[in-house]
Amino acid sequence: MIDLSTTYLGLQLKNPLVASASPLSKKIDQVRQLEEAGVSAVVMYSLFEEQIIHESLELDHNLSRSTNSSPEAASYLPDTGVHSLLPEKYLDHVRKLKQAVKIPVIGSLNGVSKGGWVRYARLIQDAGADALELNLYYLPVDAALRAEEIEDAQVELVAAVKTSISIPLAVKLSPFYTSLPHFVHRLVQAGADGIVLFNRFYQPDFDIEELSIAHTLDLSVPAEMRLPLRWISILYGSIDADLALTSGIHSHEGILKAMMAGAKAAMMASELLHAGPARVGELLAGLTTWMTEHEYVSIKQMQGSMSQKSVAEPAAFERANYMKVLGSFQELP
Repeated sequence: MIDLSTTYLGLQLKNPLVASASPLSKKIDQVRQLEEAGVSAVVMYSLFEEQIIHESLELDHNLSRSTNSSPEAASYLPDTGVHSLLPEKYLDHVRKLKQAVKIPVIGSLNGVSKGGWVRYARLIQDAGADALELNLYYLPVDAALRAEEIEDAQVELVAAVKTSISIPLAVKLSPFYTSLPHFVHRLVQAGADGIVLFNRFYQPDFDIEELSIAHTLDLSVPAEMRLPLRWISILYGSIDADLALTSGIHSHEGILKAMMAGAKAAMMASELLHAGPARVGELLAGLTTWMTEHEYVSIKQMQGSMSQKSVAEPAAFERANYMKVLGSFQELP
């Protein structure tokens, strides 16, 4: 009997396939379908810092506007608008999801400053989330802002959030740090129980006819998996935290590679958005078939087997690989 189980953030998962943050988690029926298909956990779509700030500013505006209103007036309670209700709707959705499914539900916060994060981290926990994923999505555009200032602020944020909750905390990162291993070590020291690699930065495009900025969503492609695969292979065994791979997993081979690199969870969104929940069964079947054919009895048996500390040529993950890749190119006839 093949054992697909794994442990991520202290959560016992029946297999390593986790539905990462995406619009799929916005509908309870879709999450139920993912659970029935075999997904082991789901990460909620993110609650963004901008939404919390918008709520605070609009609430303050509406309360100020109503200061001189008559208590008997029908409009005394301000109409706070749909955007300001998003944080509360998010918490309500966490509660409803926890009632609807049995798999772990992981909340998601997206931002970089303390602000309301500590409060909302606690509220998401109180709503029933089994863990929290803090998404450090930040684009520095101020030339006067030093790199260490950004990293210090993010480490302080992780420490503050971790202190405020008792559920496990994962931190989702972009790859754009000067010394990623050093920064990851700092995050783990600050309390991170898991590290998720990597966040995808969505880039704006230009509409040259309308002379405007075009915002489009491009789903991931399998080649994007190589970057997190490399870094998880390097980090495995050097930090006291679980690793999760996200971006570019589209097949059971991708799940296997993530495990061999040292990940505890393989997170998928684009493939599920494209193919639907039914794809999960195919992926798990492919996983089981491959493991049977290659005489693996469990996921745990392969975790970290292709990491830098386990392979015969660890330099393949470092700069030496650069020359080999360039040297492998064959000119077209």
